[in-house]
Amino acid sequence: MTAPIHAGRPQRPSRRAFLRDCGAIVVSFAFTGPLAAQTSTPKDKLDLYRGLDSWLAVDEAGRVTVYCGKVELGTGVRTGLTQIVAEELDLPMASITMIMGDTALVPDQGTTTGSKTIQLGGPPLRRAAAEARAALAELAAARLNLATERIAVRDGYAFDRDAPQRRLSFAELIGGRRFERRIGKPAEKPIAAYRIVGQPVPRVDLPAKLMGNFEYVQNVRVPGMLHGRVVRPAAIGATLVRVDDASVRGLGARVVVRGNFVGVVAAREETAILAAQRLRVEWKLPEGAREPVDVHAEMRGYPSRLKPVAAKGDIDAGFGHAAAVIEASYATPFQMHGSIGPSCAVADVRTDGATVWCGTQHSFGLVTAVAQALGMAPERVRIAWTEASGCYGHNGSDDAALDAALMSQATAKPVRVQWMRQDEHRWEPKGPAMLIDLKAGVDANGNIVAWDFLNLTATHSTRPRHHAGNTLAGQLIGFAPAHALSNGERNADVGYAFDAKRVRMRYHESSPLRPSALRGLAAYPNTFANESFIDELAARAGADALAYRLAYVTDERARAVLETVARIAQWQSGAAPLSQREAVAPSTSARGMNAKRGRGIAWCRYENAHAYVAVVAEAEVDANSGRVRVTRLFAAQDCGLIVNPDGARNQVEGCLVQGMSRALFEEVTFHRGGVDASDWMGYPIARFEDVPETVAVELIDRPDQPSVGSGEAATCPVAAAIGNAIFDAAGIRLREYPFTPQRVRAALAQGTPA
Repeated sequence: MTAPIHAGRPQRPSRRAFLRDCGAIVVSFAFTGPLAAQTSTPKDKLDLYRGLDSWLAVDEAGRVTVYCGKVELGTGVRTGLTQIVAEELDLPMASITMIMGDTALVPDQGTTTGSKTIQLGGPPLRRAAAEARAALAELAAARLNLATERIAVRDGYAFDRDAPQRRLSFAELIGGRRFERRIGKPAEKPIAAYRIVGQPVPRVDLPAKLMGNFEYVQNVRVPGMLHGRVVRPAAIGATLVRVDDASVRGLGARVVVRGNFVGVVAAREETAILAAQRLRVEWKLPEGAREPVDVHAEMRGYPSRLKPVAAKGDIDAGFGHAAAVIEASYATPFQMHGSIGPSCAVADVRTDGATVWCGTQHSFGLVTAVAQALGMAPERVRIAWTEASGCYGHNGSDDAALDAALMSQATAKPVRVQWMRQDEHRWEPKGPAMLIDLKAGVDANGNIVAWDFLNLTATHSTRPRHHAGNTLAGQLIGFAPAHALSNGERNADVGYAFDAKRVRMRYHESSPLRPSALRGLAAYPNTFANESFIDELAARAGADALAYRLAYVTDERARAVLETVARIAQWQSGAAPLSQREAVAPSTSARGMNAKRGRGIAWCRYENAHAYVAVVAEAEVDANSGRVRVTRLFAAQDCGLIVNPDGARNQVEGCLVQGMSRALFEEVTFHRGGVDASDWMGYPIARFEDVPETVAVELIDRPDQPSVGSGEAATCPVAAAIGNAIFDAAGIRLREYPFTPQRVRAALAQGTPA
């Protein structure tokens, strides 16, 4: 891949200078109140974005540039957002360029997380484009001496509806001038008139990626740039005793030390790698650093805070009147993001300011963290967001940015830091382990009369969010972490109409590993517990798993995804396990296996407020080896108005395969000093041969409903669906994932849940 070369360090322009030099017009708009995505934005910036700011510009050639605070993480949102703008302006997508995440140019639209970019980032851009369309129509009406109602806008022109030959291009109307207007309540295009939104448009970023000339952050090069590597502490919590600079003498490498932060910098990357390997560093280890950790055995003893999430009815009365009370506990492990491309960043820190190129999910939040670490005013720090290799949550991107910034400041040179596999595996934040206690009261017929849920977990978000102490480097130089106990309650509640329920969280105040957001956050493990437990209750009642669920579902959109996935998976209510059904042909993958086959179902509404999704999994269980093979996955999803059906389908398919990988293979083992695995042998993920023979998705388009995210919801029911399929096949309940051969064999030997 050819690495693009930057001519030099981009200077942070003022908005006035930027607009003057580019000869563009600007659309800025007002909100009646702060956007949900902007609640962390300082007041002065909110006021600025309500006024005349750069959301959308048209240059002298008639091309449109969009300034977006959301960023592309590999999910295709650049394409979807471009479709939204193109639709409102009736402009070809090829005429639109989108600048994302660069703090010198774009508004702060908050963190790109939660599969909410289309949901929260799309409406402001749609509104800006609609206002631009209205302004262009007014300008054309004045130039053509017509009433504004006579003007139509299409394909970069504003024209007389009755005489289309009388037209003016966007370039002619603007001429490098600004609109100088706020956005009020522009008339947005009616959905029935959409020509671009709702179409399976090819992703705009793929051609460059396929041709090998796309600029990832790993490709960024700055003149005079050096290469850095961090020498990690010998254990979590270790403190630096001394560094032997003489151990790398003669390599041409410089050692950077600040507090407990140790790095090496060299002119060539291979030299930096060699120096990091050879540098002799003495660390003082914390007590017990080498001890193994059984996190689930310890979790109930961790100091914690109780947080109520939901309550309905009289829970005590419900259990008091129950014919039977059933209890189960579900355990989920620490899991990695497992980014295939390790994190990378480039920083150029000078006395007058700093520029950092990285793939962060929140450029503006990282600005403050970098500024704190450098002892610099935030307004002198620019985050020039550059797409990374994808993350699906909080991986090492922000950490690499601070690594590079500290080494650049120490050397007064631009520094590129490329993490390696052991850095990513051992030091990225992890999706936290959880322990979930469920209890249900049922009547004599197996109907649920009371439901009680309690989750024990660490926080699910430690993003920088304006705090240097939420990064590895920040902590090593002395900043304390500062994060809320949050996001563990995602999908702790259920979408079932129970008469009495109670949902609570017990947040741990500390964690043996640094926890943070992994795709879906707590929604994946919470849905695993909830949907496994209700499956247990259905089996205990002798009821069909689908029918039992539908008896408690009153939301018609929820019923629709369940009924749709049942249809495409050819669910047979009350049927025997797949291995006993002659109507189902044997799977070719079962040859040579003592395989039992089954299918399971699970569903959720993401965060109990957004996309609906239901999943059916078909699985084979080899009674000899304990190996589980998922042969088919089906999903039905309703994410409101679908902007790009192809993009949405790709996201659901990706969710299903990644969700399967987490359910079958992924588990972080560790000791008190840190993570055991440093490569893919120690932390296996799904390979191509593990991909199911069938991955079938049906999307339910609802143009009358707002668009919500499609990048996380379908992950959440996968583990439960697979676990329920294992029960259908082999009669064993696995209450802990991943469903490894060892766990399956143990459960088969015991004949009880494992």
